[in-house]
Amino acid sequence: MRDDEEMGRITLAQVAQKAGVSISTVSKVLNGRQDVAPPTRIKVERLLETHAYRRTARSSREAPLIEIVFHELDSIWALELIRGVENVAKANQASVVLTESGTRHSPSPDWIEGVLQRRPIGVVLVFSALPQAVKQQLRARSIPFVIIDPAGDPDPDVPSVGSANWTGGLAATRHLIELGHRRIGIITGPEDMLCSLARLDGYRSAMSMAGLDTGPELVRFGNFHVEGGYDRAMEMLDLPERPTAIFAGSDLQALGVLEAARVNGLRVPHDLSVVGYDDVQVARWSSPALTTVHQPLRQMAEEAAQMLLRLRTEEPAATRLELATSLVVRKSTAPPPSGD
Repeated sequence: MRDDEEMGRITLAQVAQKAGVSISTVSKVLNGRQDVAPPTRIKVERLLETHAYRRTARSSREAPLIEIVFHELDSIWALELIRGVENVAKANQASVVLTESGTRHSPSPDWIEGVLQRRPIGVVLVFSALPQAVKQQLRARSIPFVIIDPAGDPDPDVPSVGSANWTGGLAATRHLIELGHRRIGIITGPEDMLCSLARLDGYRSAMSMAGLDTGPELVRFGNFHVEGGYDRAMEMLDLPERPTAIFAGSDLQALGVLEAARVNGLRVPHDLSVVGYDDVQVARWSSPALTTVHQPLRQMAEEAAQMLLRLRTEEPAATRLELATSLVVRKSTAPPPSGD
């Protein structure tokens, strides 16, 4: 193992000595090889973490790849994020590899083994957080990583790019209030995602400042998909006093609200106003075209990829970049029906 692969006062030879294994075994652990017994791997990983080991030299095995990791690739906004990363990768003579792994909160444990073997120049992760052990393993191998975080609020020691969810929720609700709506429902995302709660807080702040009711019957948690918007909207539209407007926490959920309105014989926006969130391409082609909150997904991905490339030559730092959201008014909102 090369002499330049050391950190501070500890070398790989010293890690091997403390673990009671050979240098080649430590090398296998560093490179994600499978032919190491689990107890030995754990012992070596703990020593690397304890001594804050970093591989400072760039390996000739490093692939000109940027890896982007999602928990699901079938979401419509994933395409915008992929395009953003590809724009930066292409400009830097790199390629992009896509990985689907884990839950919306973090990648699955077996993902780390694969990425250590692939040795990309960096990793962009679309998650809310990373387990401490994963962060340490990536740092020890000098594989920089950045979180694109439309879903939550990452740990303060993780470089990340997000957007202003609270401001987006506030702007969407204020728009409906300014049109004259007083009974406004919200279908936000999952209850365990901070972006869902931030958009809900923005909604509640706007309603409170206008002196309007935000009773529990007007608040629903969806799943950011069409069926979630449809199911929750059907519940709201079945209320004795239904809302005249619904703010959906994603454009896909807003499409579900449009379908629920159609099933109930309601015209959008004449009988029901609808606001979405994200401003994905389908929003402008829905019928009617969606008023929505523009979340700069492609720009978020570009910023994350550029941050990643900077981390290859700069000392890692906990950087949180939050991009602005903005309201895009189209055809799905109007003043409430007369008399409401």
